[in-house]
Amino acid sequence: MTSSDADAQRAVAVQSAFDELGRLSFAEHSLESVVHTVTRLAARVLPGEPITSVTIVLGDRPSTVASSGDLAFDLDQVQYRLGSGPCLSAATTGRPSEIRDTRSDRQWPEFSAEAARAGCDTVLSFPLPVQERVAGAMNVYAPELTAADDGIRDLLTRFASYAVVPVSNMYLYEAAVERAEHLSAALDSRAVIDQAKGVLMERFKLTPDQAFQALTRVSMETNTKVRDVAARFVATGEMRPE
Repeated sequence: MTSSDADAQRAVAVQSAFDELGRLSFAEHSLESVVHTVTRLAARVLPGEPITSVTIVLGDRPSTVASSGDLAFDLDQVQYRLGSGPCLSAATTGRPSEIRDTRSDRQWPEFSAEAARAGCDTVLSFPLPVQERVAGAMNVYAPELTAADDGIRDLLTRFASYAVVPVSNMYLYEAAVERAEHLSAALDSRAVIDQAKGVLMERFKLTPDQAFQALTRVSMETNTKVRDVAARFVATGEMRPE
């Protein structure tokens, strides 16, 4: 096979991977499965077996919300412990960060030494698009020295910049669903508490504040959530367990 034939085959594989990333459905995936899909597609178009993870920084606390393998998760944790590294840099500055060769890196020498010992040669961290104050990065850990070849490095950068979009969108989607679930639960709690207050007001001629204070007093004395006290009262007419 000639060099031009190999380049053509790679171009087809790359476009196929990009097309598959573009077809990812939120209804059929979780953030974890999206990250695993990114890793699988990266392995299709990049040499070696790159592994990916997603770092999210809330306040000053970074965490790995998804990873496709122990190597990525463990090296994320090394950076969090050290307080520096490409994933933290990308997440907090909004600019891509990379280590071409962990065996000769001088920017993050302590992390690079641990990465090299773990069998990781190249690291690329690409920031998530800035949305809803989310600071984060998608990290690609390559066991083989992919960044030594400028063509492979450019492909790695292209792939990461493309893959970061569905990863970011999936994270935001899951966060929105979680907020909606919390809101629904909060509304349910409010409804049962209001119902219990109404019964107390009617039965004992209390004001709204007095009714709520009665519920909270039992809540504190029994170490039970106000919502549970209210629900028990509405169901049984008793605020305290028998």
